[in-house]
Amino acid sequence: MQKKILLLGSGELGKEFVISAQRIGQTVIAVDSYTGAPAMQVADGFEVINMLDGDALDSIVEKHKPDFIVPEVEAIRTERFYDYENQGYTVVPSAKAANFTMNRKSIRDLAAKELGIKTAPYKYADSSESLHEAAISIGLPCVVKPLMSSSGKGQSVIKTEADIDKAWDYAQEGSRGDVAEVIVEGFIDFNYEITLLTVTQNDGPTLFCNPIGHRQERGDYQESWQPAKMLDEHLKTAQSMAEEVTKALSGAGIWGVEFFIADDGVYFSELSPRPHDTGMVTLGNTQNFNEFELHLRAILSLPIPEITQERIGASAVILASEHSDNPSFEGIEKVASAPKSDLRLFGKPTSRPYRRMGVVVTYDDLDGDVEKATQRAKELAGHVKVI
Repeated sequence: MQKKILLLGSGELGKEFVISAQRIGQTVIAVDSYTGAPAMQVADGFEVINMLDGDALDSIVEKHKPDFIVPEVEAIRTERFYDYENQGYTVVPSAKAANFTMNRKSIRDLAAKELGIKTAPYKYADSSESLHEAAISIGLPCVVKPLMSSSGKGQSVIKTEADIDKAWDYAQEGSRGDVAEVIVEGFIDFNYEITLLTVTQNDGPTLFCNPIGHRQERGDYQESWQPAKMLDEHLKTAQSMAEEVTKALSGAGIWGVEFFIADDGVYFSELSPRPHDTGMVTLGNTQNFNEFELHLRAILSLPIPEITQERIGASAVILASEHSDNPSFEGIEKVASAPKSDLRLFGKPTSRPYRRMGVVVTYDDLDGDVEKATQRAKELAGHVKVI
């Protein structure tokens, strides 16, 4: 069962995945564009390359000959994955999934046009001028997102025509890769949004974690909690949508499927074919397996008989406020002294305003108050300062 995993992207989610892999004897080579990335600190080996350089990507695949190629970020020359599959490599969840979900255009068209899943109305724009046309056609307010970005980078809301040029410039700043095109979405007056962690297996049924609620700022999550309260009919609709789209993309692993819940029902929003940032709440042992352990087990075709909610939980991010080449932390003792709480510091070697540097998790018994746990996580995270 000892396998070699090539992890493409070495952030905080990758770090927790590596820890899970090493606990059951797997070998991981962590890859990123800079030395000292979080996952590199715990991996068996590492490589530093530009993953948008297809030749560089080919060279490390040939060098390491991994059993599994596991993408963790968007900015990868994903079209090469089809070649790797043809050569006999296993891409997680699949080359199709990686290509479609790394680009919002592919996944949105698959969901809305091919599968008929309910989404916000949308258009695409490849210039400031076409963004004007698309925004007016969709109607204001509307949301603009780069086709390729992560953690909400480059996303903004256009409220008036005066915002359009600024939205275009901001989207270009936040775009990852070499794709300048953006998606323009109609604004959904939703009541709340959820992440539905969905586990697809090679030799078993599709499984679902309890829904995770979350709050965002600047397009990036700030707090998440599990379980999120929602009507059974809405949950079943979300599960049906998630199963349909993951089946179309194929492959085994965990998927973070995002939905808006509005008065008129459930809207599919986005999908990530890997552990999700809002799913860091599961580090508080809210489930029998956290999201990283589930991802690994699905990849290795280890049986997952069930996913059970063991306790309630919440998470809140620790953000930097300044640039630093040697960040440190104050206030960790506050979290350490608080009951039913824990934290993770990601070990990122540099900081910048709003960069996610750590997370606080809180938890309670199954009959505990999720709202109170969330507020406690937020307050504790506020005590930790990045210096």
